[in-house]
Amino acid sequence: MVIATQYAVTKIGYEFAIAHPCDSSIRFIGSDNSTDNERILRVVGDNITNVRLKLNLGDGYSTNMVRTYSAAFGIVNEESYPLNITHINVSSLNATYMKIYLHGNRTADASNSTLDNSSVLMWNNNTMVNASDTTAWTLAAGNDNSSNMCYNVSNSTNCTIPTPWDNTSHVRYSLNNSVAASNVSDFVWVQITMDIPETVEMIGTYTGTIWIHLEYEIS
Repeated sequence: MVIATQYAVTKIGYEFAIAHPCDSSIRFIGSDNSTDNERILRVVGDNITNVRLKLNLGDGYSTNMVRTYSAAFGIVNEESYPLNITHINVSSLNATYMKIYLHGNRTADASNSTLDNSSVLMWNNNTMVNASDTTAWTLAAGNDNSSNMCYNVSNSTNCTIPTPWDNTSHVRYSLNNSVAASNVSDFVWVQITMDIPETVEMIGTYTGTIWIHLEYEIS
């Protein structure tokens, strides 16, 4: 009996590119300003090798205070296929004291359905509202161009709006009031309402991470 061991070596190349978070295939854009008159959405880091996005939701909160940012930031799809936003959760060592909505009208209070009937409540203080096995909002297919977004992708010639660069916050942004719709637009607005109760865990700075979960359905 002769036993032989066969070895082989082969290779394949690869390539990928790392983009700024505001230029990626699923990207964030700014809109509303925080209490320091700079975008809530902003870059922390040197914006070259250390590029991290952060939401600065402001200072000056007190107990029994409610503050609403109807367009704290936007989510834009640049993929060539639709994406479903399923759920949002927040991780923090403290109570979040926030409500998070997805909605289409940048300037409307999403908590009032008569002002914006597209709104979906996603997070309520420490509770995830929209279940992980459901679709809260569908982002229509994008066009792989981070300089714009579209409120009706079936008529991109007439319905495309710019997302220019903010040189202070180092993010792309939009102040356009064209209304987004699920499965029609490639973007959605995220409203954050800070609802501080009478009794709080502590006086000081609260930090955490907002997790946005998306999926692609293969048909």
